Amino acid sequence: MENLRKRLQQTEDRINYLYQIKDDTDWGNLSGLRQKLEDLKTSFYDFSEDELSEKVRSLEDSLTFLEARCEENLTPMERVRIVRSPLRFSLKDILENVYEDYTELGGEEEISIDPAMVAARANIMRRVKSKIIPQQVMIIGHEKGHGEEYRNGGSTKPAGNEKALHYMRVAETEGIPIHFYIFTPGAYPIEESPGAAQQIARNLYALAKLRVPMISVTSEGGSGGAEAVGMSDFRLMFSHGYYSVISPEGAAAIEGKIREGEKVPKELIEACAERLKITAEDNLRLGTIDRIIQELPLGAKHDDFAFFKKLKGEVIRATDEVILKTRSLRAFRAYELKLKKAEEADTEEPHIDITWDLNSDEIKRLLVFRSRKYKNMAINYFEGKPTPMAAGYERFSNNMAKMYYFFRYDVLKSRQKQVKKVIQDVSGESSVIIKKVTAPFTAAYDFIVRKPAIGRTPLPAVSGPGGSIEEPTEFGDTYTSPLANEDRTVTCPNAEKHGCKDLWVPDLYGEFCGVCENCGHHFPLEYEWYLKHLFDRDSIREFNSEIRSLNPLNYPGFDNRLKAAFRKTGRKSAILTFDARVMDVDLVVAMLYSDFRNGTVGAAEGEKFVRACQSARLRRRPLLAYVHTTGGIRIHEGSLGVVQMPKCTMAVREYIASGGLYIVVYDNNSYAGPVASFLGCSPYQFAIRSSRIGFAGYRVIRETTGQDIPPDYHSARNALNRGHIQGIWDRREFRRNLYKSLLTMGGGNLYYR
Repeated sequence: MENLRKRLQQTEDRINYLYQIKDDTDWGNLSGLRQKLEDLKTSFYDFSEDELSEKVRSLEDSLTFLEARCEENLTPMERVRIVRSPLRFSLKDILENVYEDYTELGGEEEISIDPAMVAARANIMRRVKSKIIPQQVMIIGHEKGHGEEYRNGGSTKPAGNEKALHYMRVAETEGIPIHFYIFTPGAYPIEESPGAAQQIARNLYALAKLRVPMISVTSEGGSGGAEAVGMSDFRLMFSHGYYSVISPEGAAAIEGKIREGEKVPKELIEACAERLKITAEDNLRLGTIDRIIQELPLGAKHDDFAFFKKLKGEVIRATDEVILKTRSLRAFRAYELKLKKAEEADTEEPHIDITWDLNSDEIKRLLVFRSRKYKNMAINYFEGKPTPMAAGYERFSNNMAKMYYFFRYDVLKSRQKQVKKVIQDVSGESSVIIKKVTAPFTAAYDFIVRKPAIGRTPLPAVSGPGGSIEEPTEFGDTYTSPLANEDRTVTCPNAEKHGCKDLWVPDLYGEFCGVCENCGHHFPLEYEWYLKHLFDRDSIREFNSEIRSLNPLNYPGFDNRLKAAFRKTGRKSAILTFDARVMDVDLVVAMLYSDFRNGTVGAAEGEKFVRACQSARLRRRPLLAYVHTTGGIRIHEGSLGVVQMPKCTMAVREYIASGGLYIVVYDNNSYAGPVASFLGCSPYQFAIRSSRIGFAGYRVIRETTGQDIPPDYHSARNALNRGHIQGIWDRREFRRNLYKSLLTMGGGNLYYR
């Protein structure tokens, strides 16, 4: 009878689990099965053991049939509920059942610096014939737990991502692979120093060139919070997991324009989960993951030990593949052949011993493969790719340009510097000798003919890149904002605090450059104003303008929104990439602007930014990212938008490593994914006064944390205080400050140094 009681309890758990997944008491015959269960529990001792066993078996068979129906027709939102179930396995379960001899690092449970992020040093055992061979690994990932409030449901704070970065570097020092496990709905949206966005950007920047193999496994992957530990050499995903740019509930609130406090319709949430293409199958088709790990029907739970055995084989196999690709194609093919034979023989894994240590040459190949992997992500989801003939010509041109700039700057200029240094040294030594000989005569002459100095010593002028003396250049008058055509006055937002007088619009948007002369408040200006005032006259040459944003997920209604943006701006994407000059210094510029879908980033924008980095790197030019506005990653492109974060960060890392100067200037509103990746990783970040910079908006912060935040939470001043940016610029001084930065910052590899 005790066994029957346990079976009844298990049946009740299965029924409750189905209720959680379907979120509907009327689905199938669930309510009827629950009633039968309650009747059996009530009349448990009214039946003989054989009668009770038959009734329990009948109930189990009916439930098994319902579970099979549910699995066959799982919707994306139902997969989200599976992932969020308390019965789902967690990282701690994986550590207990997949790895041996693990030691948690950085504090355990609630005394950890951030319990939502766990790091552990572990061994994973490989069986080779009769031998057991241990392999050392570093485990880093989110811990949702099984209901513990202190883990924030796997939402990591900045300190948690900083902890992950620390142990990534430890693994790099020790030369051991890293296994990442992603169980997060998204990062915890707070700006505690250094800030959520800034820390994610730092993680991505480090991951781009970390010198060890990395494997990531995704169960619940929410946007930037997932990518903070998700940029890896091989990306696995559980079959019942999801990976998305935003939660279905968040997307529904945006799409339905739901006001704060109002309930989001369930039907709209279900529809958004479908539209975002968040499932493992969707992500495999889109190319944002490499392989799917199959789970048991309706998802694996924390006590599914057969699943953990399978997971162990999959992470070992993925690590092997990454390692072998760095060695030789022949070795990789031999491994694949043995793996195929092992699968045909239904064995756990191929009986082959592969060491996970890499030498220096293999590490170089590992980094090359990683760079290529992310460069090619989402490559087929924008319009404007060249024809094969044009692509061949472009490759030829780039190779010729590479040879030209190498010869010009690396050969001739370096030799010129060496010769110049020798001449300076020789002339310096000879001048000392001459000075000693002529010193008595010079002193006598000076005593006879010298005159007293009259007036002040002149201040030194600004020295140009070629050594010439240049006076600071003011803004030109080639462009006047259309806002200046209105004959009215406006009140400065700081009038009550600072006593600012009303401003006449033609003056404000004309000679005042949109700035209150009393308090310095900056009114927003359109991006065209900067094109005309920031750069030298007629110096702008746009490139890659043919790249066009698409609707790769066939998101309903988004084609019409894109067409409206095309008509409004006359442009094909939310980013402009162009060559320009500032006081005769050539530079490459990437500008995100508000008029096109609020400056959001998708596959087209990411590709254009990567090409801008490559152009600046090839021609030894500084790179400026001016952010007129960005609303983050474009949700209508789903995970194709999210992967622009690691893709663009990789391009930035390679540009900076080549000796380039990367400057980011924020204006107006700059939020979310771009700030948490390829913008936030710059060593030189500045903000125009009165701009707002952060990871998430007020509403998301309130709904996630339950806390109200002050109105100036995202102000440039606070961003400077927490170390996100390095300075605040006045719009009227933008051109001069940029020029000064071009001359005083960056390495010596720039052409004008």
